Amino acid sequence: MAHPRPFRFGVQLATAPDGPSWSGLARQAEDLGYSTVFIPDHFGDQLSPTIALQAAADATTTLRVGALVYDNDYRHPVVLAKDCATIDLLSGGRLELGIGAGWMSSDYDQSGIPMDPPKVRVDRMIDAVAVLKGAFADGAFSHDGPHYTISGYDGLPKPVQKPHPPLLIGGGMKRVLSFAGREAQIVGINPSIPNGRVDADAALSGTAGATDEKIGWVREAAGDRYGDIELNALHFATIVTDDRAGTIEMMAPLFGIPPDEVADYPHALIGTVEEICADLEARRERWDLSYVVVQGDSFEAFAPVVARLAGT
Repeated sequence: MAHPRPFRFGVQLATAPDGPSWSGLARQAEDLGYSTVFIPDHFGDQLSPTIALQAAADATTTLRVGALVYDNDYRHPVVLAKDCATIDLLSGGRLELGIGAGWMSSDYDQSGIPMDPPKVRVDRMIDAVAVLKGAFADGAFSHDGPHYTISGYDGLPKPVQKPHPPLLIGGGMKRVLSFAGREAQIVGINPSIPNGRVDADAALSGTAGATDEKIGWVREAAGDRYGDIELNALHFATIVTDDRAGTIEMMAPLFGIPPDEVADYPHALIGTVEEICADLEARRERWDLSYVVVQGDSFEAFAPVVARLAGT
């Protein structure tokens, strides 16, 4: 392994019935040893990420917070930079800034925001990252890019973390992962989502063999900075069970892959606490994946894994 990193764990939450419940979830995640609470950025049944992240930070003392990930098409990067710098300042430097080019077609269809071709969306996200970094840096900056023009703007407040909150950029295709390898502090290794929704085609793009290729893209693009990158994986299914084989047999048709490939699938964790720990250690050895994120419906059942592996 190129750069052994200790494990840390995040949980992706989306909603709560009221403020006390949301604050309670954040405190529970912190108490269970999770490093980070993430929230997605969609227009469906979820809390607004920026406001919810600040509330989670206010309810805790060490918990890190972040969007997984902000859709660049929904916010001008100057607006996003101010929001994120504010969260980082008010939380004492606990923000992780996840940003992506957008993928969920239903968001665009329902909102009327144009869903440009992938190349245009990625171009715009790359341009936005340059604006974010300029806004976070000391002093005024100007930027004349293909999508954003900034003139003598000094982004205030400045974030606590220097030179900026860690950027989390994830993807499933070579161009985005290569950009992430060059620019991000945290790189998310994701399935690609060619149809604008999580479906069988997306699942097929997240297999072990595909992940070997993705890690290669990141490593090649990162060059000497590869050792400074933290590699992250979001898990679609996390099932703590004594019947690993039976559960994998049942899940295989949902993923559209044979059961033996589900056992090695980088975005699913199935088995006893001991089996899942062994899988995570093997995946870190193979892919350097040390930053493990699970969905909110499994974060309590998964807590024994966090207790065993966090920081090791």
